[in-house]
Amino acid sequence: MIALAIVVSTVLLVVAVPIFLVFAIGSSIVAVGGLGLPWATLLQVSFGALTKQLLLAIPLFVFAGFVMVRGGMAARLVSLCLSLVGHWRGGLAMAMVLAIAAFGAFSGSVLAAISAIGSAMMPRMIEEGYPRPFIVVLAATAALIDALIPPSNAAIIYSSLTSVPVSKTFAAGVFPGILLATLLMAYVRLRCRHMPSAPRASWTERGAALVNAIPSLTTPLVILGGIYLGILTAAESAAIAGVWAMIVGFFVHRELTLRGLWDALVEAALGTAIIFAIIATATFLSVVATYTRAPQAIIEYVIGFGTTPLMFMFALAVVCLILGTFIEVVPIFYLVIPMTLGLVTVLQVDMIHLYIVFAAFVGLGLLTPPVCVGVYTASAIIREPPERSFRELPGFLAVGILYGLIMILFPKFATWLPGFV
Repeated sequence: MIALAIVVSTVLLVVAVPIFLVFAIGSSIVAVGGLGLPWATLLQVSFGALTKQLLLAIPLFVFAGFVMVRGGMAARLVSLCLSLVGHWRGGLAMAMVLAIAAFGAFSGSVLAAISAIGSAMMPRMIEEGYPRPFIVVLAATAALIDALIPPSNAAIIYSSLTSVPVSKTFAAGVFPGILLATLLMAYVRLRCRHMPSAPRASWTERGAALVNAIPSLTTPLVILGGIYLGILTAAESAAIAGVWAMIVGFFVHRELTLRGLWDALVEAALGTAIIFAIIATATFLSVVATYTRAPQAIIEYVIGFGTTPLMFMFALAVVCLILGTFIEVVPIFYLVIPMTLGLVTVLQVDMIHLYIVFAAFVGLGLLTPPVCVGVYTASAIIREPPERSFRELPGFLAVGILYGLIMILFPKFATWLPGFV
C-alpha cells in the first residue's frame, strides 16, 4: 500500500493536482487501505490540528496586511524607502527590498508582500529601465524576508507543530531577516551599478515621507508589543492589528473604502483557505507516520551513521532545497517537521536554530522551478512570462544559499534575541 501511495501521489503531482488532494489521497491509501484505520480517526486528527488557537493568527494577520494595502499604508512605506535610498545607483531596487522588509513587519503573507509592494514599484522600475526578469526575481527573493521578519506565518506554523512559543520564533527571525535584506541590497548594488541614479530627496521631502509613514511604522509596536508584554496572544494581537489597519485606512489616510474592505476580506479568505486545506490533509500523513513508526525508523537509521547536529543541518538543507523544487512551503513544513522532531531531540539540536535554517532553505522553493510560486506571482503583476525570468535566478539563489549557510554555521544570529524573551 505504501508503494501504491507513492506511485499515486507522484502521478498526481505530475498532473498538477492541488497538493492538499495529493496528501489526502496518498495518505488515505495507506491509512485506510493498508492499516485499516477508520475515516473517523483521520478526521479527528485533522479537526484537532485545525482548531489550535495559534493558527487563528494566520487569517487575521493576512487580513490586516491586505487592509493595510487597501488603506494606503503600504504605499507610504514605499515612499519613505524611496526617499531614503532612491538616489543611489540601483536605488529603486534597494527601495523594493526595504519596503518588502518593512511590509513584513505587519503582514505574515509572503505573496501579499509581493503583490502589495510589487504593484507599487515594479511598473516604476520598468519605466526607469530595469530589466523585467531582474525585477520579477528581485521581488520574489525579497519576499523571503517576510518569512522571517515577525509576524510570520512560517513562525506560527512552526510553533503550532513544535510547541515552541511563537514569541521566540518571532524573535528568532529579526536578525536573520535583517541579514538577508543586507545581503540582497549588496547584491543589487553590485548588479545595478551601471543603472542611472535618481535625484536625491531633500530632507524636507524625507521628513514629510516619514510623517506620512508613522501610522505604518507604529504597526509593529501594536502587533508585537502585546505579545512580548505578555498581555496578548498572537491571535489577539493579529485581531487588534486588523482593527488598527481599518482605523488608519478609514480615518487617517481616508483611502480605505467599504469595497476595499470587502476585497481584503475575500483575498484573506482565499489565501488562508489554501493554507488550512493543506494543514487539514497533511495531518493524515502524521497519522500514517505514527502507526508505521516511521520517525523511529528514521532515528535509528540516521544515528547509525554517527550523524552530528551540523551534519544533520546540512542534510536538512539539501532535503529542503529538493522538496522546495516540487512542493510549496506549507506542505514541506507538515511533511518534514513531524518526521524529524524525534531525531532533533536525540541530536539535541536547538529548536530555534532549526526553525531559521529550515525556513531559509524551504523559502528558496519560492524561486526554484517548476513550483516557484514567488516568481509566478511577481510575473503576473507585470505580465511577464515566468520562464523569461529564470535566467536571473542563479545570482539570487547564490545569495539565498549564502544566507542559509551563514545561518547553519553561526546559530547565534537566530538564538541570541529569543534568549531574552
